[in-house]
Amino acid sequence: MNLEQFIAAAADRGWLIRITKPVRAELELAAVAAALDGRPVLFEQVLLAGDRPSPYRVLAGLAADRRHFALALGCEADRLLFRLAEAFQHPQPAPVVDAGPCQEVVEQPGDLTTLPFLKHWPEDAGPYATAAVAIIRDPDTGLNASFHRLLRLDAHRCAARIVERRGTDTAWRKTTADLPVAIAIGLPLHVLLAASMAPAPGVSELDIAHALAPTPLVRCRTNDLVVPAEAEFVLEGRITHELVPEGPFVDLTETIDIVRSQPVIVIDGITHRREAIYHALLPGRLEHKLLMGMPKEPSIFAAVNEVATCRNVYITPGGASWLHAVVQITKRHPDDGARAIAAAFRGHGSLKHVVVVDDDINLFDPAEVEWAIATRFQAGRGLHVFHDQPSSSLDPSATHIPGQKSRSDKMGLDATIPWDTPTGPSHPDHFRRVPLPTVDLSAYLE
Repeated sequence: MNLEQFIAAAADRGWLIRITKPVRAELELAAVAAALDGRPVLFEQVLLAGDRPSPYRVLAGLAADRRHFALALGCEADRLLFRLAEAFQHPQPAPVVDAGPCQEVVEQPGDLTTLPFLKHWPEDAGPYATAAVAIIRDPDTGLNASFHRLLRLDAHRCAARIVERRGTDTAWRKTTADLPVAIAIGLPLHVLLAASMAPAPGVSELDIAHALAPTPLVRCRTNDLVVPAEAEFVLEGRITHELVPEGPFVDLTETIDIVRSQPVIVIDGITHRREAIYHALLPGRLEHKLLMGMPKEPSIFAAVNEVATCRNVYITPGGASWLHAVVQITKRHPDDGARAIAAAFRGHGSLKHVVVVDDDINLFDPAEVEWAIATRFQAGRGLHVFHDQPSSSLDPSATHIPGQKSRSDKMGLDATIPWDTPTGPSHPDHFRRVPLPTVDLSAYLE
């Protein structure tokens, strides 16, 4: 389901909001999108610097609700984890085709200033592309696709935030020459999900995408990389070893990320659809959080299933969809809760706090999770603290030393029903909600 198909389907369901009034790419569009967070919003007229009309429409909120992913993948929202886990475990080789919509228009070298990169906050260093998926080829492990924010420097250059010790950074450090890159913007939802995952070296995110839904690839015009044929835009270029300041930037936690020296990407060509739609992902809001958090749920699910019977995992928006998770288990042994906590941290290294609940708790309902903590948790037996652990650079409260992995204390809460016998609790009903009888309200309400 490409962007046009998603827009049509969202409109049919009454989800889509259309903004026909001209909106500026600097500060204004982000403010409107934030006010409508959770809904797909199509901006029909976007103004660039100097109030020049952009030739492209802009879609925000593409990935702002689990229903959007469920629609794209043809499943129920509460089954998304299992679709992702299946694709993660069984990637399928994505086919390479001769031509694709992403190359209907070819511009060499192209002009980045014609694209509606957004300045989201006054504190940001400049206009950014935030839904940009960079595809590179590691000389040892092959294709890698991952998100990188791009700060536009001029018509042909941008600075990329490349996280240390991950796929792009590893490949870039293996060569003293420029590293070819293809940056796709305006991708189908299933490709965005796959690009957010972190498979083992040698497994391509594009093959995971193809396991989720058909993902034909086409070859680039200026290098030997392949890109999803259904992308709206592709920026073909090279990651150089020139470094420039990148940032500040308001990031996932809605706090200001620090300024770093980051690589310059030189763009050699731009290809796009004839009626291309630019995807603008609002940092720190629902779309950003879901794309960060949801793809990590399968890895937590798999890790916990190695030590206990895991039913579901939810990385919560209140924890920036990165730092907090709820894990639902069917408890079969007294220490399953503790084991699930340790496994969850192995499954997602950036996780900071995790709550483990029984399978009678709706992990998607924060009130039910809090109720489980209130009625089933005792700090003396269920609190697990891990000091000075490797953690996330996105956590402003962590310890950050340049060139080193961020570190943080971590905490797990075992909010499962406590067992006081080897085979279970002696009085399990003492810990369960007592439901009232149900009634047919039509007999009472006129």
